[in-house]
Formats: sequence, C-alpha cells, structure tokens
Amino acid sequence: MTWLETMINDDESLRETTIASEMVFDGVLLRVRRDRVRLPDGREGVREWIDHPGAVLIVAQLEDGRIVFVRQFRYPVDRVLLELPAGRIDPGEEPEACARRELREETGYEARRWRRLGVIDACVGYANERIEIFLARDLTAFEARPDADEFIELAFLSHEKAEESARDGQITDSKTIAALFMALPQISA
Repeated sequence: MTWLETMINDDESLRETTIASEMVFDGVLLRVRRDRVRLPDGREGVREWIDHPGAVLIVAQLEDGRIVFVRQFRYPVDRVLLELPAGRIDPGEEPEACARRELREETGYEARRWRRLGVIDACVGYANERIEIFLARDLTAFEARPDADEFIELAFLSHEKAEESARDGQITDSKTIAALFMALPQISA
C-alpha cells in the first residue's frame, strides 16, 4: 500500500459532518451557505461556504503553438487580468459541451480536437467550485460572441512566454496557472 492509499484510508478521522445548513444568499452566479458541523473531535463548528455550479477552462493552442488568452476586467480584484478562456457550467450541461460553448463565445474559435486534462478544486477553503480543464487544438476562427456583460480582448502567447508570465507574476489567476502547468507537457512537445 502506498503512503497516499494509507492516508486516504484514514480520511474518516478528519471528516466533518453537517448538523444543519442554511442558505444565506441565493444569487445569479452562486449561493452562500452557513453550516453547523460536527468536528472530528466531537465539538461543533461553523462553515460558511460558496456553492458553485462548476466551471470549465480551455487551453486553446493555435497551429503555430501559441496559446489563446483573454484579457478582461475582474471586478473583485479591480484590475484587468490575463486568463485562459473559462466559464460556468449551465444546469444539465456536460463539461465538454460547456468548454466548446465558452471557447466559441469568448474567443470565436472552434476546435476539432479536444482532450480533458483534469480537474482542479478552485478555492477549497470557502467554495466547492470544480473546474474541468480541457486542451483544444485544430482551431478554426469565427466571430466571438461574448455575453452582453463581458468585455474581452484576445491575446496570444507562446507556451514559453505564458510560463514565464505565470512565474514572474504577470499572470496571477490561479485557475490559469494551474491549467498551464497541467498542459505544459503536451503544449511544449
């Protein structure tokens, strides 16, 4: 048995169980919950967390090897960020279908080849958001159709420049950084 299997077998000693749950806020994008939990030592605690429907992120690689990025203003951090295209999964929507839709809406590109790279839990301390990561290749350009409240500019970086920008703090979006490093073995080959 590996060290990880040993650790996983002991998860119950760390598990918290829900005693009561209340919806604090029910919004357009997310819901905020406040739960009373039983801690592993038997005491009670409070957990406030964001219930998110999940999202996708796309590493879209052009024929010349460059990666498609989007630049957009992000209100919570009050600045324009350089990110990989991403978006929320609609109710009943499959992750790959969402990835195809979001890539077309935000960038105008469609891809003939898709590969799922993995999943990340975005903000485990306060949210249940899971982001499915996809690699998209064999791109064809069409007209972008962002949502009415999205104002997006495209940017194109080589994988070397993208990696350098993540390492030196020019790219700070955590989902973008995680996806880049998940994709590097395939996009730099």
